[in-house]
Amino acid sequence: MISTVVWGTGNVGRAAIRAVEAHPKLKLAAVLVHDPGKVGRDAGELAGLDHGLGVAASDDVDAALAAGPGAVVYAATGDIRPDEALADIARAIRAGAVVVSPALYPLYDQRSAPPEFRDPVLAAIADGGGSLFVSGVDPGWGNDVLPLLISGLGTTIDAIRCQEIFDYSTYEQEESVRYLVGMGQPMDYEPLMLAPSIPTMVWGGQIRLMARALGVELDDIRETMERRPLTDTVSTRTMGEFAAGTQGAVRFEVLGIVGGEPRIVIEHVTRIHASCAPDWPKPPDGDGAHRVIIEGRPRIEVTVAATDEGENRSAGGNATAVGRLVGAIDWLVDAEPGLYDALDVPLRPAVGRLGRK
Repeated sequence: MISTVVWGTGNVGRAAIRAVEAHPKLKLAAVLVHDPGKVGRDAGELAGLDHGLGVAASDDVDAALAAGPGAVVYAATGDIRPDEALADIARAIRAGAVVVSPALYPLYDQRSAPPEFRDPVLAAIADGGGSLFVSGVDPGWGNDVLPLLISGLGTTIDAIRCQEIFDYSTYEQEESVRYLVGMGQPMDYEPLMLAPSIPTMVWGGQIRLMARALGVELDDIRETMERRPLTDTVSTRTMGEFAAGTQGAVRFEVLGIVGGEPRIVIEHVTRIHASCAPDWPKPPDGDGAHRVIIEGRPRIEVTVAATDEGENRSAGGNATAVGRLVGAIDWLVDAEPGLYDALDVPLRPAVGRLGRK
């Protein structure tokens, strides 16, 4: 059994505890928390399970890493604290652990990552002999393994489009929704996530991954961006009110240009309420979905909608990201120490998990 630490118990961490507990080759060794109010609470309670797991949450990082875990699921956010997340991850790798995480966008395509992200990880691997695999949903399997798998069903391929279409009122991370993405802010507010070049920084690696797997050379990566205001004030369950006239929907594309044409496209359509931008693409049902469209012969369209934690689509998406990461741990433990990406790490069947509680 691979002793595994879950570091963070937010949206991703809750799902990570459940995934580690369900995996037949992993044993939950520790749960690390930042909130003093969570210290001492049972991991099962923090994960929303109906039973305890006998592992009490701790804020003692030194003790958890000194115990020599085989793996760490780093589930703390990196959106607004990338330097701290990078330092935490390097620390775990230096302790000899295999680390999996969705936290650091530049490392999704580690080959093109800036030196300030890549070099500390490589140094930690050389020092401690651990490994790192960074992935998620979107960026993540929604625009790497899924579109590449589906593309193999085509005879000719004209273009690949990956879409995330979501109502963010179900996403329980208010600071990111309001300030990083700008929902509920005046239309002249400049959200960090929507600033020029930032979508390419976050999703450009996925474009490069797909191009590399497809054997094509990119001419360029470009962006489009459109924002819409709310026509009416809306109230959300998790984040309160969003006022009429403030930003209510965002649509952007990151386009991989091949031979002068956009051939590999990642598109996001994000709303805070279904009434905003009704002419933009919508999920077939519910609050959100991920869709891959292969334009070519034949035309192929695949939509994935995941639910968890009471039929919540955002929680379902987080759970699939965790499934990809936690499911890779035993493969990474058997592999050589290193920095891996989605083209290195196979997505495998859920061996030993069918019917497992």
